Amino acid sequence: MSTGFKEGLVAAIPMLRAFARSLSGNRDRADDLVQETLVKAIAHRDKYRTGTNLHAWLVTILRNQYYSEGRRRRREVADPEGTYAARLSEPPRHDGALAMQDFLAALQTLPEDQREALLLVGVSEFSYEDASIVLDAPVGTVKSRVSRARARLQALALDAHGIPRDAAAIARSTADLGRALSLTA
Repeated sequence: MSTGFKEGLVAAIPMLRAFARSLSGNRDRADDLVQETLVKAIAHRDKYRTGTNLHAWLVTILRNQYYSEGRRRRREVADPEGTYAARLSEPPRHDGALAMQDFLAALQTLPEDQREALLLVGVSEFSYEDASIVLDAPVGTVKSRVSRARARLQALALDAHGIPRDAAAIARSTADLGRALSLTA
């Protein structure tokens, strides 16, 4: 960097500060603008043509910096607590799909009588009394089957590694759920 360019930058600082204050109306903001202007001028000193008006070149850089930051600020949202940013995030969708596959596979590990009772009460929304009629079993037995099925599924959910992810089992559970849901309509 030539000595003349350095001296020209230093000599331009008071003029740049005055111009920056007239644009921003804030002393601290003006100082930041001047600093950014000087950084950009030094970084792009190869674009300055010796013999041209250095002040005009620096004022152009400062003005462009001011308007660029203004456009950027209009798009920004004040979010000191991070609540807005938290609303923008979305949990990964694959976790739900994998959990559903685990559930469907685990459903097939239940004994048939527990699976039927659980689907009637939990999915088809039958009362225990109605489910006992369909299953031809006492109400207490239906309650017991549903309770054991839920406990087994909960235990399997805590140890998802113990569930064999079998495509055929998932397909059977999907069909079972479809039939159970059709009973609610």
